Amino acid sequence: MPASFVILVGCQLIGEALRQTLHLPLPGAVIGMFLLALALVGGGGDRTAGVADQSSQLSRTANALIANMGLLFVPAGVGVIAELGVLRQNWLPILVGLLVSTVLGLVVTGFVMDRVCRAEEGSRRTASLLSTLQDSRG
Repeated sequence: MPASFVILVGCQLIGEALRQTLHLPLPGAVIGMFLLALALVGGGGDRTAGVADQSSQLSRTANALIANMGLLFVPAGVGVIAELGVLRQNWLPILVGLLVSTVLGLVVTGFVMDRVCRAEEGSRRTASLLSTLQDSRG
C-alpha cells in the first residue's frame, strides 16, 4: 500500500511540476490524474505478474482513499469558513456563477449525450443494412 500511495502522490507531483513549468490552466492534480490514467491504460502492453500485482495494490489504495473521501473535504470546508467575509461581500456573483455553470454543464452534457446516442443509433442502422444486403446477396 505505501508503494501505491507513492505512485498516486508522485503522479500528482509530476502533474503539478508540469503545470508550473508549462503554465497550464489545469490543476496539477488533474494533470497527474490524466498521467496516471495514461500509464494504466498504455502500460498494459506486457501483462506480467508484477504489473498485475501493482495494479491491484493501486486499486486497494484508491478504494481506501475513496472510502475516506469525506475526510478529504474537511480542509476545503475550513477554507470556506475562513473566507466567510469574502463570501458575504460577493455572494451574488458567486451564486450567479454557480447557477450559470450548473445549467451550462447540464445543457452541454445533454447535448453531448444526444449526439452520442444518435451516432450510436446511426451506426446500428448501418450495420443492420449491411447485414441485410449481405444476406440478400448470399
